[in-house]
Amino acid sequence: MRSHYCGQLNEARIDETVSLCGWVHRRRDHGGVIFVDLRDRDGLCQVVFDPDRADTFAQAETLRNEFVVRVKGLVRARPEGTVNPDLPSGAIEVLAHELEILSVARTPAFQLDEHASVSEDVRLRHRYIDLRRPEMIDRLRFRSKVCNSIRNYLDDNGFLDIETPILTRATPEGARDYLVPSRTHPGEFFALPQSPQLFKQILMVAGMDRYYQIAKCFRDEDLRADRQPEFTQIDIETSFMDEAGIMAVAENMIRQIFQRHLDVDLGEFPRMTWGEAMRRFGSDKPDLRIDLEFTDIADLMQGVDFKVFAGPANDPDSRVVALRVPGGASLSRKEIDDYTRFVGIYGAKGLAWIKVNDLDAGIEGLQSPIIKFMPEDVVKQVLDRLQVASGDIIFFGADKAGIVNEAIGALRLKVAADLGQVKPGWAPLWVVDFPMFERDKEGNLNSLHHPFTAPSCTPEALRDSPDKALSRAYDMVLNGTELGGGSIRINQPQMQQAVFDLLGIGEEEAQEKFGFLLNALSSGCPPHGGLAFGLDRLIMLMTGASSIREVIAFPKTQSAACPLTDAPGPVAAKQLRELNIRLREQPGTASTD
Repeated sequence: MRSHYCGQLNEARIDETVSLCGWVHRRRDHGGVIFVDLRDRDGLCQVVFDPDRADTFAQAETLRNEFVVRVKGLVRARPEGTVNPDLPSGAIEVLAHELEILSVARTPAFQLDEHASVSEDVRLRHRYIDLRRPEMIDRLRFRSKVCNSIRNYLDDNGFLDIETPILTRATPEGARDYLVPSRTHPGEFFALPQSPQLFKQILMVAGMDRYYQIAKCFRDEDLRADRQPEFTQIDIETSFMDEAGIMAVAENMIRQIFQRHLDVDLGEFPRMTWGEAMRRFGSDKPDLRIDLEFTDIADLMQGVDFKVFAGPANDPDSRVVALRVPGGASLSRKEIDDYTRFVGIYGAKGLAWIKVNDLDAGIEGLQSPIIKFMPEDVVKQVLDRLQVASGDIIFFGADKAGIVNEAIGALRLKVAADLGQVKPGWAPLWVVDFPMFERDKEGNLNSLHHPFTAPSCTPEALRDSPDKALSRAYDMVLNGTELGGGSIRINQPQMQQAVFDLLGIGEEEAQEKFGFLLNALSSGCPPHGGLAFGLDRLIMLMTGASSIREVIAFPKTQSAACPLTDAPGPVAAKQLRELNIRLREQPGTASTD
C-alpha cells in the first residue's frame, strides 16, 4: 500500500511519485489550498491538496485529526521560506494526486501535542492514542534496538536464550507473589515468577553453562516511579566464572549499549564497598554525580548536653552525621522548613541546621537554633572537620542508623537537585561486599539478597559471626539508580545448610519451599553465579523518561490496575466454581456461589 515511510522522504526523492499511509496529524486550510501533516511510525510529511484536482480536494475537506489515509502524489521542493529544518522531510512536500480514506476516526480523547496537560489515567485508558505520540514511538523503537543489541552481545559471548516457566512455585525474592488458582488441582495455586532465579540455577546444574533471558517478572509490591507489578528483566547466569568475570561481562555489555545507542563512553566502572557507600552517602545506590557527602561527628557529640545529639552519639545502633551544602546559606527559612517536613517522610523527628554566614566572624557569623545548646569548641571542631566556607549550610542527622541513612540520603539528593549541584553526564558504579544478613525488628536474621547467595567466608566463620559476614554479591548502579544486581550462588551443601540454620529454615521447610532446587544442587552442581538487570529502568535512564511507565507499552497504574482493559475485573461465577473458589461476601452484595 505504501512505497515509503513519511520520515524517509527528503530532497533525494524530488520529482518521484510516492505512496504514503498514515494518520492525519493536523489539517490546515490556507487560501484555498489544504495542507495535511501526515504521520506514521517514522515521522511527518506535509501533503498539499490543490483545488485543481476537485475530487481529491473535496475528499481532503472531510479529513479530521487521526483519520487513516493513503495518499499518492509527487514529491516536490517546498517554496522558499517554508522549509522546516526540524523535520527530516522539512525541505519537501507531497502534491497529492490521489486520496483514499481508509478509516474514519472519532474525535480523540486528547490531542497528541497536549498530552502534558492530560492526566496519566486518561493517557493510559486511551493508550492506543498516547502511543501515537512521536516521543512514545521513539522510546519503544529505542527499547527494541537496545534489546536487539543485548541479544546479539550475549549470543556472541556464548549465552543461550532459554525460556523458564511462568506458572511455577514461589521464588525467594521477598515480595508478595501473584497467585494463580489451579483448576486441575483443586485448592492449590501456582505463583507467577518474581524472577527465574531457581530455574536458572537448575540450568547451571544441567550443564547449560551460560544462560540469558529477557524475562517477564511479577511482584505484588507497593509501587512507585521505578516499579511495576509486571516488569522485564535481563536475566544472566554462568557456570565456572567468579564475580570478577561476571561483572566484566555485564559491564562490557552496558558500555557497548551506551556507546552504540547514545555515543557515550562510560569508561571503566569504579567499585565501592557497601560499607563505604553507606558511610559516605547513606545509600547502597549512591549518585556519584553529586559531590555532597556525609561526615560522621558522633565522637564530637558524645559529651554534649544536647540530648538530641548526645543520645544517638552514645548508641552503637545510631549515627550522628553532618551534610555540608556549599552555597546553601541562601536557603530561606521556608525552604528549610520544607526540607524538615521532607525528612519526616523517612522517620526523622526534625532537621537541625547551621548557616555559615561569615566564617571569619566565628560564632557570631553563624545562624542556627541549635548553637545555644552546643559548646563553642564543639561547634568549631564541627566546622573544621567539614571544612566549611562562608555561604554554606550544614544539615544534621541524629537517630537510628537506618533512619539517618534514609532521611539524610534522600535530603542529599533533593538539595543537590534544588540547588543545581547535580553534574551532567553519567556516573556508573559497582557496589560490592554487601552484608550477608540484616536483622528485623525482632532481631531475626534475614537474607539481604536471597538464601542462595554465597558468603565470602567459610561455613564455620559464618556461624560464628553472621552479623559481620559479607556476601559475594554485587550491584550495578547508574546515576543513583540500581540497574541490576546478582551474586555468586552457594553450590556446597554444608554452606547451604549453614545459611538455612542461621535463617531459621528447618529441613522440612527447606524441602517444602526449595526441595526441587536442593535436590538439583546435590546432583553435581558447578560453581555458578549471575545477575539480572531491570530493562525498564535501563531504558528509562537512557531516554531521560520520568518513570518506567513511559517506556513500557502497556503499563499498570500505581494501584496495579490497567485502565485500558479495566483489569483486574470480576469473573463469572461458573469460572470460580471450576476453580473451587468462593469469594468472601462483601456487605451489600449477593453471594457469587
